[in-house]
Amino acid sequence: MTGTTRRKALLAACGLLGGGLLICQVQAQSDPLNALAQTEAQQPLLAEVPAGSYQVKEFDWRDAGRQREVPVRLYWPSQLAADAKAPLVVFSHGIGGSRRGYSYLGAYWASQGYASLHLQHVGSDRQLWMGNPFSLPGRLQGAAQDTEAINRVQDLHFALDQILASPQGQQIDKRRIIAAGHSYGANTTLLAIGARVERKGELLDFRDKRIQAAIILSAPPFYGETDPAKVLAGVTVPSLHITATEDVIRVPGYFSEASDRIAIYEATAGPRKTLAVFQGGSHSIFTDRGGTGGVALNPRVKTATRELSLAFLRSVFDGLDDPLQQWGLQNKGLLARYVSGSGS
Repeated sequence: MTGTTRRKALLAACGLLGGGLLICQVQAQSDPLNALAQTEAQQPLLAEVPAGSYQVKEFDWRDAGRQREVPVRLYWPSQLAADAKAPLVVFSHGIGGSRRGYSYLGAYWASQGYASLHLQHVGSDRQLWMGNPFSLPGRLQGAAQDTEAINRVQDLHFALDQILASPQGQQIDKRRIIAAGHSYGANTTLLAIGARVERKGELLDFRDKRIQAAIILSAPPFYGETDPAKVLAGVTVPSLHITATEDVIRVPGYFSEASDRIAIYEATAGPRKTLAVFQGGSHSIFTDRGGTGGVALNPRVKTATRELSLAFLRSVFDGLDDPLQQWGLQNKGLLARYVSGSGS
């Protein structure tokens, strides 16, 4: 099959030829046909991060208890003094992603003194794009089942155990651990901070008490759940929710409108919540893909997103609320709605 033929088959399987939103846009940085274009698209954003301000290391961990591979990429602040400690962000990708996605966030956070550990969830990662494109819808639906959702949050627990036990763990500030994720990864993050679902009469609780804050990008509703407030009542840490007015998800057999992201924000419990809704955009504008959601808008939203995340973390951990207020003023032209959530 030629590249062009495979591309058409992939588009057909994803529903684009019928006028729908391409699921590949959710995590298309994992499509090998787009790898070079996406790398080039993100060079300007990565170039904004000071040279030498971060290091990148990759580890191929294995959870022997679950017989499951957990590949990770670590962005580490280069300027961290030997006797200093860095806060840690643990990041979970969306469906079809990998540990190498969301580099514009990982590199930026590390340049600002935050270690950033990006997980790869085998079973809902980039391998979904491989193989027969006409069986792609079935692979995507299989990756969204309860077993994989549970495996993903267990990946997060395991990776956090591993990094804290590693040599780098000695320089991680255990009082400042943050979970973050996009799309499916946002659901993973919510489970890790106290979201609970009931299955077969049993309440499943995967909260990790080491996590002290959360960054939620484009969270879908929990599949099969009709009461998000009940699911999210157990969240007890501050959360930042980021979305866009065109943050719509269409995958084979599943549709989620942009208002679902707001419903997740409104239902989430916790001591404080911050919400940013960008005007326009798309569901995949928060991935490493350049151009999606608008060629001019895409880099502006990415830059604003990473700056907001830092302002949020400074508010949570350092009690500095001015950066949140200033961010809202500086980015007013990009926003449809903003709730700073500052203050105790």
